[in-house]
Amino acid sequence: MSDLLRLFRKLAQANRLANARLHRACAALDPAELTVPRPAFFGTIQKTLNHILMVDRFYLDALAGRPLDRARLDEASFCPDLASLVDWQAESDLDLIAQVESLRPETLTEIVAVDRGERVQHDRRDDLLSHVFQHQTHHRGQVHGMLSATGVRPPQLDEFIVGDDAAARAEDMARLGWSEADLMR
Repeated sequence: MSDLLRLFRKLAQANRLANARLHRACAALDPAELTVPRPAFFGTIQKTLNHILMVDRFYLDALAGRPLDRARLDEASFCPDLASLVDWQAESDLDLIAQVESLRPETLTEIVAVDRGERVQHDRRDDLLSHVFQHQTHHRGQVHGMLSATGVRPPQLDEFIVGDDAAARAEDMARLGWSEADLMR
């Protein structure tokens, strides 16, 4: 189980790093490019980034035992600008890291009540965390694809977890104030 805790911790850190890389690339776009209709599920880069944040808030609130907060979800869904979204996503990413850091082997299998308004879903904590990581990866990939159709080069999003990626992540690690020792523990 301690290996699973390590895995979730590294995934939470990889999530933070990938979001930061993606947001830096998006910040290099002309702001109008964020809302240009594109062939993607949510139709624009901004709407896709907003969706990532909204779903993060939804599941992180549930994982922390907080009730459904529709106003907070709407705020994320309809965030009009990248600067606010970047700040809010960073808060969400740090919340995820903190939640994962607080886990113990016995808390991974706890059943979490997920308030969906009209019903309450019950799932294991580890399954919900796995879903959050998969969801993030899926939609960041869509933004990555949309960036490919702009003048901004999409960032590398998958060089992080293994030791051999140290050189590729060094600048980002320094920017985030992280050390290799902390990551690889």
